[in-house]
Amino acid sequence: MNRVLRAAGRLWAVPVVLVVWELVTRAAENLSFPPPTTIAASMYEMWLTGPAERLWLTDAALENIPASIGRLLAGWVLAGVIGTAVGLVLGRRPLYFRFVDPLVQFARAIPPPMLLPFFMALFAIGPQMQINVIVFGIIWPVLINAAEGARHIDRQYVDTARVFGLSLKQRLFLLVLPAAMPKIFAGLRVSLSLALILMVISELVGSTDGIGFQLLDAQRSYDLPGVWGTIVVLGVLGYVLNSAFLAAERRVLSWHRTAKQTT
Repeated sequence: MNRVLRAAGRLWAVPVVLVVWELVTRAAENLSFPPPTTIAASMYEMWLTGPAERLWLTDAALENIPASIGRLLAGWVLAGVIGTAVGLVLGRRPLYFRFVDPLVQFARAIPPPMLLPFFMALFAIGPQMQINVIVFGIIWPVLINAAEGARHIDRQYVDTARVFGLSLKQRLFLLVLPAAMPKIFAGLRVSLSLALILMVISELVGSTDGIGFQLLDAQRSYDLPGVWGTIVVLGVLGYVLNSAFLAAERRVLSWHRTAKQTT
């Protein structure tokens, strides 16, 4: 009961904002800023007027939403795996880190949208291009955080692992990776938000489906309620992904908080 009350306390501003938005936009009668009820009606027509056997999802919803989520998650997982692996190696090898760090800093300073023509020429229009854009744009927070986490392991733990004769593989999975996990998860959370942004950007310029393509199609048709409805869908998707990630992070890193409380 207390949890429900706390959740209600955090969400009280949402209906207030919606009511104010509705009143102001109806009074202003500005076509560029439709009322929330108009946006909701457009979203319903665009996404939820399909047959009951498909949970009322329209063809547009089934074609665009899964495609976008698939690209986003594929790019995020690839960036997470590659960034974590490379970051852990660089973090435990100072010589490699000093050599590669300038290249990493240079690459992460390049705005990924600026490289869209390059990726389109290299991979052509399609999911492969979009996934590669996402990977390039979001890998750096994971890589850098993994390297920092691996670099700052307590020397006492490293010496203890050597005394017990742990192999390199055992040290990696039993010492380095767990110690770097909080930093890695921080990088993964940042990269998840960036992945959503780059998913939309890549679909705006190089896709024939997806939420970004749906947004562009609504804009070209001067369907402003549809534009706003698609933006709302993106906001809801971002909120759901972030909430799911935080729940997973709390579960995976529960040992870390417990260890901090007992030391």
